[in-house]
Amino acid sequence: MDDLVLGACVAVAIVAAVRSTWSPCGQSMLSSITPMSERARNQHWGVTATWFVIGAVAGGATLGALTALLAAGVAALDPTTLTLAAIGAGCALVAASLDLGAFGLAPPYLRRQVNEIWLGTYRGWLYGVGFGWQIGVGITTYVMTAAVFLTIALAALTTDPLVAFAIATLFGLIRGLGVLLARKIDSPAQLASFHRRFHDLGPSTRAAAIVVQLVVAVVLAWSAAGAAVGLALIVVIGLVAVIGRGAGHRDAPSGDRELRQRAEVG
Repeated sequence: MDDLVLGACVAVAIVAAVRSTWSPCGQSMLSSITPMSERARNQHWGVTATWFVIGAVAGGATLGALTALLAAGVAALDPTTLTLAAIGAGCALVAASLDLGAFGLAPPYLRRQVNEIWLGTYRGWLYGVGFGWQIGVGITTYVMTAAVFLTIALAALTTDPLVAFAIATLFGLIRGLGVLLARKIDSPAQLASFHRRFHDLGPSTRAAAIVVQLVVAVVLAWSAAGAAVGLALIVVIGLVAVIGRGAGHRDAPSGDRELRQRAEVG
């Protein structure tokens, strides 16, 4: 396993998990699982939030089982370190391009929401762990960035099943910990204020995800083929950014509009 691929994978997993919190599902969780809302349902926020995190970690571990199998498959091919870095660079460039809208596509992908009927039907621990698992898996509900798919690809390129499993589980943990952002929401005014600030940070998290993916692409390409290719890739990235600028500005707000609608409903 190459340490550079591992470092890139960890960085992408973290930014993917953080950006994913700005999905309609993430917005829903931060509207529905608060001290105020849990008290209204005669539930305990601490219990629900704890089970939400547990469920998210389990979801990440479920994704980890998939990435571990992929890593084992890549290891069986016995690729060279340079090959792994080159493939990782290509995947990162494609992922960043997707998030920029350069191919006419832009997040969110897989527009599926968790079932909010659970909130009024089940106990807090049950919908907590159920929602948490779906959030932690990362690919069963709204996907706000191609960095989620890049995380899976880079985890496979580590060629170490245990490491790949750990990275996916880390992704799930970070997603689950997002519920703690709502720990101080105890009134309608606090809820509205929080979601205004939360929504305003959305574009910054999108930009951060794209930048991290581009940096990973350049670093891995530089490692695989030297400075000349790394510099050439920087030029390519510049062109991709220009091409994707118009599409990205048209498409990216679709996710923001959904997020704002969730905030207004919440």
